Amino acid sequence: MAQSNQPEVWLRGPLPGFPALVQPIAHALLQAKEEIHNKMDNFPDALLWERPAGVASPGFHLKHMAGVLDRLFTYAAGQPLSPTQLDYLKAEEVHEDHDTVTYLLVKLDTQITAALEALKTIDETTLTQFRGVGRQQLPSTVLGLLFHAAEHTMRHTGQLLVTVQVLLKDL
Repeated sequence: MAQSNQPEVWLRGPLPGFPALVQPIAHALLQAKEEIHNKMDNFPDALLWERPAGVASPGFHLKHMAGVLDRLFTYAAGQPLSPTQLDYLKAEEVHEDHDTVTYLLVKLDTQITAALEALKTIDETTLTQFRGVGRQQLPSTVLGLLFHAAEHTMRHTGQLLVTVQVLLKDL
């Protein structure tokens, strides 16, 4: 994906089909997707699990963002995590044979698409409803979870972009 000559997603106006109160969340997820694809274009699979200066690897960031989006949107929907989601959480730092840049980008894109579709159907009147997080049912709200999904994705996007830049500096 080539570098965009457009302004950042949030400056392109409202996204059709998304309720007004979740527009910033959709903007952030779409911005993350664009930035990740721009930076990961032609990134070598051989560097996917490298950890310069001991920081998290690009592979971890890609797997983790997909997993966190899935988990946070599950909690926002008022559902507990499934055994599959818990297994995925345990495997986020594990380099599996099928983990390539292409595979992990498709996995992340699929999860971002699912999150965006969920945002389109959100009932804005539910945004302040309580949602318990994790086994301890720590207090949050639907909006708190959705906002955290966006900011967490952007935080890891930034970390990923810097790590990839460091790894590519000598190539």
